[in-house]
Amino acid sequence: MLGFLGRFVIPAFQASLTYYLWRRLVHDTALRGRARTIATVAMIVLMLSVPLTIMAMRLGAGWISAYGAWVAFPWLGLAALCTILFVARDLVRLARFGVRKAMKPPEVPDDPQRRQFLARVTAGAIGTAAVGAGAVGAKVALGEHRVTTVEVPIATLPPALDGFTLAQISDLHIGMTIGTSFVSDVVDATNAIGADVIVLTGDIVDGPVDYVADRALPLARLRAPYGVFAVTGNHEYYSNADAWIPVLERLGLVFLRNERVEMTRAGAAFDLVGIDDFTAKGHPGHGADLAGALAGRDPSRATVLLAHQPRQVHDAVAHGIDLQLSGHTHGGQIWPWHYAARLQQGGFLSGLERVDRTWLWTSRGVGYWGPPVRLGAPPEIVKIVLRAGTGEPKIS
Repeated sequence: MLGFLGRFVIPAFQASLTYYLWRRLVHDTALRGRARTIATVAMIVLMLSVPLTIMAMRLGAGWISAYGAWVAFPWLGLAALCTILFVARDLVRLARFGVRKAMKPPEVPDDPQRRQFLARVTAGAIGTAAVGAGAVGAKVALGEHRVTTVEVPIATLPPALDGFTLAQISDLHIGMTIGTSFVSDVVDATNAIGADVIVLTGDIVDGPVDYVADRALPLARLRAPYGVFAVTGNHEYYSNADAWIPVLERLGLVFLRNERVEMTRAGAAFDLVGIDDFTAKGHPGHGADLAGALAGRDPSRATVLLAHQPRQVHDAVAHGIDLQLSGHTHGGQIWPWHYAARLQQGGFLSGLERVDRTWLWTSRGVGYWGPPVRLGAPPEIVKIVLRAGTGEPKIS
C-alpha cells in the first residue's frame, strides 16, 4: 500500500497541488514573457525537488539529499500554506457567487483589468501571509522544546510509587532535516528532567539506517535510573524496522515489542508495557499483541502502556490499562491539518483524556514530518508524574 502511495498517489497529489498554485499565482495574475517562464520553471523544479530528494536519500547520495531537503520540504510547507489560503479565498468567492445568483442583481460588465489587478493583489497578500506564517512555524519547529508536566492519578498505584516520573519523547523523526544537533538538544532537555525512566513512543527515525544512523548517535546519552524504553511507530516500519531496532538497541534503547517490565521501588511495583505500532501487522514478525504482553501479570497491579497511536486505546480499555502514552498526531503540526489528524485517530489529537477507566495522554511530539514547520501545535517533551489515588490530573 505504501509503495502504491509513494509511486502514484503522492506524486499525483503534488502535481495537482502545483498546478492549482500555478493557476492562482501565474495564470490568474496574467504574468507574461520572461516572468511567466521563470515562475513556471521554478514551480516545476520545486515540485520535483521533493521526490528527487527522497530518491537521492534512498540511493545513498547523502550530500544531495542533505542540501535538497532544505529546499524541498520548506517549499512543501509554503505550498501547503498557500493552498490553504487560496482554497479559503475560493470558498468565499463561491459563497458570494451563490448569494449573488440567488439575489439576481443587475449584470455588471466584466472588467479584465480590474480582475487582473485583484488577482495580483490577492496573490501578493496570500504569498506574503504564507511566507510569514511559514517563518513563524519554522521558528517554533526548530526552536526550544517546552517540557509539559502531567500528573496522572492512578487508583491502583501503591503509595510507595507516588511521584514516580517518566519522561516521554515522541515523534523525533530523525532524518533529512533533523540531525545530530537537534537530537542532542532533545537529549539534553530530556535528561535535565531527571525522570526515573525515559520512554520513546515511536517514530524515532525517518529514513534508511545507512543514511540516518549517525544522526541518531546522541540518543546513546539518554540516562535514567530505571532505563530507556521504546516502541515502534509507523515510520520505523516505513524505514525498515528490522534493520533499525538492533541499531537503536545498541544505543541503549530497550524496545518493548509486546512485552512488559516491572518498575519496582520500596517493594512496590507497576507494569510498564509496550506494543508494536497499529500498522505493524502488515510486516512479518510484527504486530500489536496487548493480550500477549499482559499474559501472566497480576491484574491488580497498575499498568502504563506505550503505544504509538492513540487509537490503540480501545484495546487498552478492553485490557484494563490504567494509562496509555502515545504520540503520532504531532498535535496536527500545521493548522488546519489538526482536523484530519483527529479524524484519522478516531477523535484523539493531543493532551490528556479519559476513555472509560483508562487515561490516554497523546503527546504533540518533539520533531516534525515533512516541512520544518509547526503552526498551532508546538513541540513538547513530556514529564509524566504518577500519583497514587483518585484525585484530579494536573497539567502545567
